[in-house]
Amino acid sequence: MSALFEELAWSQTAMGELTLRRRREPSLGIDVLEVKLGDEALMSSLFTVAEIELARLGLARLDGSDLDVAVGGLGLGYTARAALNDDRVRSLVVVEALAEVIDWHERDLLPDTVGLAADPRTRLEHGDFFARVAEETGLNSSAPDRRFDAVLLDIDHTPHHVLDPSHAPFYTVAGLRRLARQLRPGGVFALWSDDPPDDEFRARLAEVFDEAEAHVVTFPNFYTGGESANTVYVAS
Repeated sequence: MSALFEELAWSQTAMGELTLRRRREPSLGIDVLEVKLGDEALMSSLFTVAEIELARLGLARLDGSDLDVAVGGLGLGYTARAALNDDRVRSLVVVEALAEVIDWHERDLLPDTVGLAADPRTRLEHGDFFARVAEETGLNSSAPDRRFDAVLLDIDHTPHHVLDPSHAPFYTVAGLRRLARQLRPGGVFALWSDDPPDDEFRARLAEVFDEAEAHVVTFPNFYTGGESANTVYVAS
């Protein structure tokens, strides 16, 4: 049996105290991994369905093989792992603002995503996803002109509840147009959100992309005994 609580990593970052911890959930008899930034809970291995669906729904809109995929935000790695589980993906670039998070994966601290960093298709980049889109410097620093078949984004809580004010311009029509220039013709942009579908944001997507959908992803909530839901936007 695991210890009831273990702090796996701690660091002081520009965004605040970042903590990766493992705790035992007695009611389920499992270990749970949690990430906190200061006092704010960012993610938990209890709730990963929507992160996985972000990759599945986004890539499902693409035909063909030899797909080049970019992910904004590494976190616990479930979106990146789900993308690599699609045999059509030949390359994956993940842009992560916190070097400490990349280090967790390079040291294989996360049991569900062991080997993610070592996969030959994977490139983990320390950088600001939003700045790279705004400045159009490219999401892959070794090939800044490379365009992608899909960009999957899971960083902010919602388009309106952002982790840093500098992220907000991305979710405007102008910001989404800059993102679209990172895509190949027929490419897909998919976004995770903690809120129900937002008609205003979906309308912005529709101004930039030919098609824009909002998928409600439900999953069991072990704390409430009911269901919770996230939204995955898919635009192509």
